[in-house]
Amino acid sequence: MPLELLLILVVGGISAIALLLHQSGRSQPKVMTEPEAREAWFRQFPENPVVDLTLAKDGHAALIQTADDNAPLGLVWSFGADTVARFLEDAKLSPCKKGLHLRLADFSAPAVRLQLDQPEATHWQGMIEGASAPQGHPQNQPPVQEV
Repeated sequence: MPLELLLILVVGGISAIALLLHQSGRSQPKVMTEPEAREAWFRQFPENPVVDLTLAKDGHAALIQTADDNAPLGLVWSFGADTVARFLEDAKLSPCKKGLHLRLADFSAPAVRLQLDQPEATHWQGMIEGASAPQGHPQNQPPVQEV
Protein backbone atom coordinates (compact mmCIF):
# COMPACT_ATOMS: atom_id res chain seq x y z
CA MET A 1 0.00 0.00 0.00
CA PRO A 2 1.42 3.38 -0.92
CA LEU A 3 2.38 5.61 1.99
CA GLU A 4 0.18 8.46 0.73
CA LEU A 5 -2.91 6.24 0.80
CA LEU A 6 -2.05 4.96 4.28
CA LEU A 7 -1.63 8.52 5.53
CA ILE A 8 -5.05 9.51 4.12
CA LEU A 9 -6.71 6.47 5.74
CA VAL A 10 -5.11 7.13 9.14
CA VAL A 11 -5.97 10.85 9.19
CA GLY A 12 -9.48 10.16 7.89
CA GLY A 13 -10.07 7.41 10.48
CA ILE A 14 -8.88 9.53 13.40
CA SER A 15 -10.97 12.48 12.19
CA ALA A 16 -14.06 10.27 11.86
CA ILE A 17 -13.61 8.92 15.41
CA ALA A 18 -13.18 12.45 16.81
CA LEU A 19 -16.30 13.64 14.94
CA LEU A 20 -18.37 10.68 16.19
CA LEU A 21 -17.27 11.27 19.78
CA HIS A 22 -18.11 14.96 19.53
CA GLN A 23 -21.50 14.36 17.88
CA SER A 24 -22.44 11.77 20.51
CA GLY A 25 -21.74 14.29 23.31
CA ARG A 26 -18.71 12.50 24.71
CA SER A 27 -16.44 15.50 24.31
CA GLN A 28 -18.40 17.59 26.83
CA PRO A 29 -16.71 18.18 30.20
CA LYS A 30 -18.01 15.90 32.92
CA VAL A 31 -20.43 17.50 35.36
CA MET A 32 -19.87 16.03 38.81
CA THR A 33 -22.08 15.71 41.84
CA GLU A 34 -20.56 15.50 45.33
CA PRO A 35 -20.60 11.67 45.38
CA GLU A 36 -19.01 11.56 41.92
CA ALA A 37 -16.29 14.02 43.00
CA ARG A 38 -15.59 11.88 46.10
CA GLU A 39 -15.41 8.78 43.91
CA ALA A 40 -13.07 10.51 41.45
CA TRP A 41 -10.76 11.47 44.32
CA PHE A 42 -10.90 7.98 45.82
CA ARG A 43 -10.05 6.44 42.43
CA GLN A 44 -6.69 8.25 42.41
CA PHE A 45 -6.00 8.60 46.15
CA PRO A 46 -7.65 5.69 48.01
CA GLU A 47 -5.34 6.17 51.01
CA ASN A 48 -6.57 9.77 51.54
CA PRO A 49 -10.29 9.78 52.45
CA VAL A 50 -12.31 12.96 51.84
CA VAL A 51 -13.37 14.88 54.95
CA ASP A 52 -14.74 18.00 53.27
CA LEU A 53 -15.59 18.84 49.68
CA THR A 54 -16.49 22.12 47.98
CA LEU A 55 -18.09 21.58 44.59
CA ALA A 56 -18.02 24.34 41.97
CA LYS A 57 -21.43 25.65 40.93
CA ASP A 58 -20.99 24.29 37.40
CA GLY A 59 -19.89 20.87 38.71
CA HIS A 60 -16.63 20.86 36.74
CA ALA A 61 -14.30 21.04 39.76
CA ALA A 62 -14.16 20.32 43.48
CA LEU A 63 -11.79 21.29 46.29
CA ILE A 64 -10.97 18.37 48.56
CA GLN A 65 -9.89 18.38 52.21
CA THR A 66 -8.53 15.00 53.29
CA ALA A 67 -8.41 13.39 56.72
CA ASP A 68 -4.66 14.07 56.92
CA ASP A 69 -4.36 17.57 58.41
CA ASN A 70 -0.78 17.85 57.10
CA ALA A 71 -1.82 17.16 53.49
CA PRO A 72 -2.51 20.11 51.19
CA LEU A 73 -5.93 20.66 49.66
CA GLY A 74 -6.78 18.49 46.71
CA LEU A 75 -8.51 19.36 43.46
CA VAL A 76 -10.68 17.22 41.21
CA TRP A 77 -11.54 18.68 37.83
CA SER A 78 -13.18 17.59 34.60
CA PHE A 79 -10.92 16.66 31.75
CA GLY A 80 -13.24 15.88 28.88
CA ALA A 81 -15.53 13.02 29.85
CA ASP A 82 -13.21 11.97 32.69
CA THR A 83 -11.76 13.54 35.82
CA VAL A 84 -8.29 14.30 37.14
CA ALA A 85 -7.31 14.66 40.80
CA ARG A 86 -4.17 16.26 42.22
CA PHE A 87 -2.95 17.67 45.52
CA LEU A 88 -2.38 21.42 45.40
CA GLU A 89 1.09 21.21 46.90
CA ASP A 90 3.29 24.12 45.74
CA ALA A 91 0.52 25.36 43.42
CA LYS A 92 0.78 28.91 42.10
CA LEU A 93 -2.60 30.62 42.05
CA SER A 94 -3.59 33.60 39.95
CA PRO A 95 -7.01 35.08 39.19
CA CYS A 96 -8.08 35.33 35.56
CA LYS A 97 -11.10 36.83 33.77
CA LYS A 98 -13.27 33.71 34.04
CA GLY A 99 -12.06 32.22 37.34
CA LEU A 100 -8.71 30.98 38.59
CA HIS A 101 -5.54 29.73 36.97
CA LEU A 102 -3.48 27.19 38.91
CA ARG A 103 0.05 26.19 37.98
CA LEU A 104 0.86 22.86 39.56
CA ALA A 105 4.23 21.34 40.35
CA ASP A 106 3.30 18.29 38.28
CA PHE A 107 4.57 17.69 34.76
CA SER A 108 1.55 15.52 33.91
CA ALA A 109 -0.89 18.35 34.75
CA PRO A 110 1.12 21.58 34.72
CA ALA A 111 -1.81 24.02 34.72
CA VAL A 112 -5.54 24.11 35.37
CA ARG A 113 -7.95 26.88 34.47
CA LEU A 114 -11.05 26.78 36.65
CA GLN A 115 -14.08 28.60 35.28
CA LEU A 116 -15.75 30.19 38.29
CA ASP A 117 -17.90 33.28 38.66
CA GLN A 118 -16.33 36.21 40.54
CA PRO A 119 -17.73 35.52 44.06
CA GLU A 120 -16.95 31.82 43.76
CA ALA A 121 -13.42 32.53 42.47
CA THR A 122 -12.78 34.85 45.42
CA HIS A 123 -14.06 32.21 47.85
CA TRP A 124 -11.95 29.44 46.30
CA GLN A 125 -8.87 31.69 46.21
CA GLY A 126 -9.29 32.38 49.92
CA MET A 127 -9.67 28.68 50.69
CA ILE A 128 -6.61 27.68 48.65
CA GLU A 129 -4.40 30.47 49.96
CA GLY A 130 -5.62 29.90 53.53
CA ALA A 131 -4.81 26.21 53.33
CA SER A 132 -1.33 26.86 51.96
CA ALA A 133 -0.48 29.55 54.54
CA PRO A 134 2.16 28.39 57.01
CA GLN A 135 0.62 27.28 60.26
CA GLY A 136 2.26 28.04 63.59
CA HIS A 137 3.45 24.77 65.08
CA PRO A 138 4.44 24.43 68.72
CA GLN A 139 7.74 22.79 67.78
CA ASN A 140 8.72 25.98 65.96
CA GLN A 141 8.13 28.16 69.00
CA PRO A 142 10.97 28.89 71.42
CA PRO A 143 10.56 27.13 74.76
CA VAL A 144 8.97 29.16 77.53
CA GLN A 145 11.35 29.67 80.43
CA GLU A 146 10.04 29.70 83.94
CA VAL A 147 11.26 32.49 86.19
